[in-house]
Amino acid sequence: MARELSFAQSVERSIIKTYRSDIWNPFVEACKNYQLVNKGDKIAVCISGGKDSVLLAMCMKHLQKYSDVPFELVFLCMDPGYNAANRKQIEHNCKILEIPVTVFESNIFDVTTSVGGSPCYLCARMRRGHLYAKAKELGCNKIALGHHLSDVIETTLMGMFYGAQLQAMLPKLKSTNFEGMELIRPLYCVNEKAVIKWRDYNKLEFIQCACRFVDEFSHSEDGIGASKRREVKALIEELKKTNPDIEHNIFKSIHNVKLDTFVAYKQKGKEHSFLEEFWED
Repeated sequence: MARELSFAQSVERSIIKTYRSDIWNPFVEACKNYQLVNKGDKIAVCISGGKDSVLLAMCMKHLQKYSDVPFELVFLCMDPGYNAANRKQIEHNCKILEIPVTVFESNIFDVTTSVGGSPCYLCARMRRGHLYAKAKELGCNKIALGHHLSDVIETTLMGMFYGAQLQAMLPKLKSTNFEGMELIRPLYCVNEKAVIKWRDYNKLEFIQCACRFVDEFSHSEDGIGASKRREVKALIEELKKTNPDIEHNIFKSIHNVKLDTFVAYKQKGKEHSFLEEFWED
């Protein structure tokens, strides 16, 4: 007689069974291709309370069980000033999904909403700094964030459209302020649509955006609201009507950069021009 699965086990099983091709395989592909998880790592999986970070936590739990590479996990949730309902929802999800989360508090929302203008950039930097610091305190050498393929694509396009630059999002990078620490993005090859399907299949409820600055975020499907990123999402969906491969092509383009065709580029903070090599020939 088959053993009855707990709710957490059932949700985990859906990742490797129902969504194996859309979530599990791309997750493993990213971990292998970008060498995100190595022997002896102690990784802090950062949980914000949204669907992406919780899926990441479940994937990392399963990987740890069956990987040939031994590594440790810590599950971290930083409370930047959530309201009581959001804090309760995060703790509830971690309990029913059997994620042994460590919650620590900060006053980031109080600080960033008092600076004037848009606090988003400052908030993101402060969040990451607090997570690095706590992870290092716990003996970790890496933090794992829930950015996925859709984030990579949208960030690339936003850089072009609104930042006048060609800039992608790396699957891993070294911290410049915390020596010996790295940031990894194991969901790098997972499309957000698969994450949404997994969430709905398991009837899970997550907080969306708990930001005090933009209340409308909580009323949007993805927690983004009427932002530039949302505009880019809509544009991609429109382009897919005539080119179903548009997301795949954009993602592959950042792996296939023809640097010889660029007029100028910046590497390690130093600017270069095509003229440097033009006159050498």
